[in-house]
Amino acid sequence: MARLESKVALVTGAARGLGAAVCEWMVNEGAMVVGADINSADGKSLADGLGDRASFVELDVTSELSWDSAVSEVTRQFGRIDVLVNNAGVLWIAPVIGSSLDDYHRVVAVNQTGPYLGMRAVLPAMVEAKSGSIVNVSSMNGIRGMPGEAVYSATKHAVIGLTRSVALEVAESGVRVNAVCPGPIDTPMLEEADIGGEEGTAEALKPLVPFKRLATPAEVAEVVGFLASDASSYCSGAEFVVDGAWTSGLSFS
Repeated sequence: MARLESKVALVTGAARGLGAAVCEWMVNEGAMVVGADINSADGKSLADGLGDRASFVELDVTSELSWDSAVSEVTRQFGRIDVLVNNAGVLWIAPVIGSSLDDYHRVVAVNQTGPYLGMRAVLPAMVEAKSGSIVNVSSMNGIRGMPGEAVYSATKHAVIGLTRSVALEVAESGVRVNAVCPGPIDTPMLEEADIGGEEGTAEALKPLVPFKRLATPAEVAEVVGFLASDASSYCSGAEFVVDGAWTSGLSFS
């Protein structure tokens, strides 16, 4: 039996990268998947390519009204939401000195406020149904710091705090809330961060990872999918690190 057979899943940041890989994994495992993104063109293209079990809804994760609209639309179509994957995020690289408050607010709005609004939007129905799984995508930077990524790291630490606390709030209802903490993933977002100089971000990071390679989106999607499925029925309030052993002790250099 497929691992998400008959489940209804809403995945944010679905237009590309990890979000797209999660959508594909879930469709292949029997779920009805609604990809959500502010990037409508790529999001619709992804959904079309995944077939009848996938659809798309436009969503600005920083907007309360946008969340209400998206969740209402998914509920109208399918009657419920069994799984929420809060994947939408921005990677912003800059030291605190010289950064602006506007930059800080922008990163917080997507990476931190977005998951908060998403959980708040879907939890009442999940708690009433006494069933559901929420997977919040944090980062290995949510459990350690890294120079030049203070604001990004702060938001990813916050996601873990939200995950742990909300998991306790809803534990008696049977709803589960977990976080995934990836290391560097080979996605367009990482390359666009341009932290590697002439050799490029991916090539600059590979030597720092004990595995000496970046994760593929599919590898991380497998962990997200596990947490979304009933296979992880006794897992909640935890963070699952997928970083090629980087946070096991290798210091930044």
